[in-house]
Parts: sequence; C-alpha cells; structure tokens
Amino acid sequence: MSLPRLWTISQELDPVRAMRREMENAFRAFDQKPSPPEIGAGAPAISVAETNDAFEVTAELPGVDEKDINVSLDDNQLVISGEKKAQSTKEEKDWHVEERSYGSFYRSMLLPFEPEEGAVEAHFDKGVLHLTIKKPAKTVKTTKTIDIKTGAPPSASPISNKAAAPSKAA
Repeated sequence: MSLPRLWTISQELDPVRAMRREMENAFRAFDQKPSPPEIGAGAPAISVAETNDAFEVTAELPGVDEKDINVSLDDNQLVISGEKKAQSTKEEKDWHVEERSYGSFYRSMLLPFEPEEGAVEAHFDKGVLHLTIKKPAKTVKTTKTIDIKTGAPPSASPISNKAAAPSKAA
C-alpha cells in the first residue's frame, strides 16, 4: 500500500497534461466515427505485373458495364477511365441503408516504353478488366549466360606481366 502524495499537481492545473488529454480524446473520437462513404467511383484498384515480354494490368471495376469503360494510350501513358452509372432504386421497399458509389473513374500509368500498334489486348470478365501490353522487341530483356573459367585472370598491366614472366639470362 502506498501513501498518498501530499504535494501533487492537479491535472487541471498542468497545461501540458490537459492538452495531452484533449488530444487523446480527439484521436479517440476520430477513430470511433465511421468515415463517410466515398462520393463517385474514384480510382479503381489496379494490379501490375511484368513478364519477359509484356505488362499485365488488372483493374477492379465491379458494377461497371463494359460499354462504359475507356482504355486509351497517349504515347507511353495508359489511361483507364469510364463511368459507373446509378441504378434505379425500387420504391417498393423502405430502404434504411444503401451504400453504392456512382460517378466517373480515372486511372493512368506511365509505361517504360511506347507500345507498338496492336500491342494492347483488353478483356472484361466478372467486373475485372484484364490488359496485356506487349513490350516492343527492342525492350525485351534477354539473359546471357557467362562462362566461368578456372584459374587466375590474366593480368591487364604490362608491367606485372613482365615481372611474372621468367627472365631469360644468357
């Protein structure tokens, strides 16, 4: 059992503690409030993978019709854009919560090369856009195997070659 302190500073009189307590309460309140739903469709989530001869891009576009998606190339910039259109709400039901996002979306990325004509293929399946962007032949990486030789490397310095060679005395 500890004895009570006779000379303590009240939390109300200590301005640093009061400010700290106010900030902690503000952060606690911030964490507890749900964030408001996003207005519009925003930027779709994408995944980008690279193979030896192509880039593969997938974009999640749930609830978007294929006809409402635009894919374009501007030099080496790939652009995915479009619009997620609102569906009509049936008045037969008393809706309590309806969380849907509608509006235009836009996503772009710079490619490390300018694709050739006809190098991009696009497929849309179950709300996911699949793009394959073939690399130009000049940018396809090739791997070369280097043979490893046994022994010490030949010396590049002519002075050390002379010192290493036995002298022929008469």
